[in-house]
Amino acid sequence: MIFKAFKTGRLATNCYILGCPETLEGVVVDPGDEADYILTIIEEENLKIKYIINTHGHSDHIGADEEIKKATGADILIHKDDQDFLEDPSKNLSHYSSKRIEGLTVDRFLTDGELIKVGNTIELKVIHTPGHTPGGICLLGDNFILTGDTLFAGSIGRTDLPGGSYEQIMDSIKKRILPLPDNLLVYPGHGPSSNLKKEKETNPFLR
Repeated sequence: MIFKAFKTGRLATNCYILGCPETLEGVVVDPGDEADYILTIIEEENLKIKYIINTHGHSDHIGADEEIKKATGADILIHKDDQDFLEDPSKNLSHYSSKRIEGLTVDRFLTDGELIKVGNTIELKVIHTPGHTPGGICLLGDNFILTGDTLFAGSIGRTDLPGGSYEQIMDSIKKRILPLPDNLLVYPGHGPSSNLKKEKETNPFLR
């Protein structure tokens, strides 16, 4: 599998590009900013982007959606419970920046347990993990999980923003993520990667 991880924007949001080496179909997860840079990587890998997936609706994760869609024709996917975030700059937090995001058009809303297939080699399972936002999701692959702003290396997502809930995020992590295999690599929305065993043993929020 082609796997590219890099940071974009002033909040250093992790963006991920996954591609099938057989068909060269690909997916972009959380293109928060710097669309030109993201498109350069897509071009270098010769990928045909099928989906743009947002783990949640904050501006630092959806900021480059429209530009990537315009350039690639990819469908934008997000969980239905974050629909309001795409229309309200005060919820997606873009009212703090010079680039307001309102009325972002989504092609399809994701549901818990849904399988997203890309090419012949990529299958991502949607795990609904509310708490950071109502529609926050994680994406489970073969030996990894993209956790968005739900779980970080050594921390968890903020819950003091619109739609956030500490009780919900802890419930999501404990019931939806921690039962997964220890050897899963954890790729979060910000900061370094980790693995689930390490987070279970050392993350102070999970003790």
